[in-house]
Amino acid sequence: MDYKKRILVTGGAGFIGSHVVRLLTNKYPDYLVVNFDKLTYAGNLENLSDVEHKENYVFFKGDITSSTDVKNAFDQYAISDVIHLAAESHVDRSIEGPMDFVMTNVVGTVNLLQNAKDNWNDGDHVFHHVSTDEVYGSLGEEGLFEETTSYDPRSPYSASKASSDHFVSAFYHTYNLPIKMSNCSNNYGSHHFPEKLIPLMILNIQNNKPLPVYGKGENIRDWLWVEDHARAIDTIFHNGRIGESYNVGGLNEWTNIELVKYLCQLMDKKLGRISGESEQLITYVTDRKGHDMRYAIDASKLENELGWTPSIQFEEGLEKTVDWYLANQSWIEKVTSGAYQSYYNEMYSNR
Repeated sequence: MDYKKRILVTGGAGFIGSHVVRLLTNKYPDYLVVNFDKLTYAGNLENLSDVEHKENYVFFKGDITSSTDVKNAFDQYAISDVIHLAAESHVDRSIEGPMDFVMTNVVGTVNLLQNAKDNWNDGDHVFHHVSTDEVYGSLGEEGLFEETTSYDPRSPYSASKASSDHFVSAFYHTYNLPIKMSNCSNNYGSHHFPEKLIPLMILNIQNNKPLPVYGKGENIRDWLWVEDHARAIDTIFHNGRIGESYNVGGLNEWTNIELVKYLCQLMDKKLGRISGESEQLITYVTDRKGHDMRYAIDASKLENELGWTPSIQFEEGLEKTVDWYLANQSWIEKVTSGAYQSYYNEMYSNR
């Protein structure tokens, strides 16, 4: 079939990537969607079991740090566009091993940029780089991150993402590569690997395990429904201006401890427990190194220019998320393998 676009989605088997791949595959039958993923601990092809047999979807197992893998994907599928989501993303892991983050987030991104530059000599192309609000550093009690906010990364993870952002911008200014960027707040929703706060708490409450909360739990995050983020990426990819960056936020600021307590109440109701029972599982652990106090996104540029707004309130999205995890025990059992258990014990058992 002569596809209108041939989009390489890196990290397409991961949490956010699988939602983006699913949206594109279902919404644009005239696009070929190439899911390029290394299938590390956080990548799971079962996330895409509902689209894996569609004619306009293919999976390519590859590593973005491998020039050969990326070149082969570009050559084999005549890639016309890239939506770059592949990344090492867990801050705790970056503190324990920063070099993996440098390789994937920096070297991998430059590898993709170089291949795009070498292959796109004419025609209509987009390289959409998806990044994080953590590149901006930490906010005080007031204010919001804007696209013009100066970068001030505080962890190896955010430093690696900031570096990748700068390389993407440099390829636009130096080589006229048609790039677009987006920086999002914390995502939540289905298919989220359980090292992250919300799925970790859901599973631990369900299994009556301690709920590890860093410090006093006063750190504030803005939460974005993952399906809203996928819609935002779709919108920016198709309608955003070349060379521009767009912040994507959910307008949902919660302290970590408020969020955990709300999840406890919700889970008590879902599991038929006495109200307040699950809160007894909360355990305060030593705070994370370089733990930023507050993130909050100003998404007005995205709303004003492209008409995107969040579609769901946090409480509703959180209940949908809880319901999904409770209904998908087989998925959870498969991703929480021995490798994940070893990591979990290393990170939390001695704190």
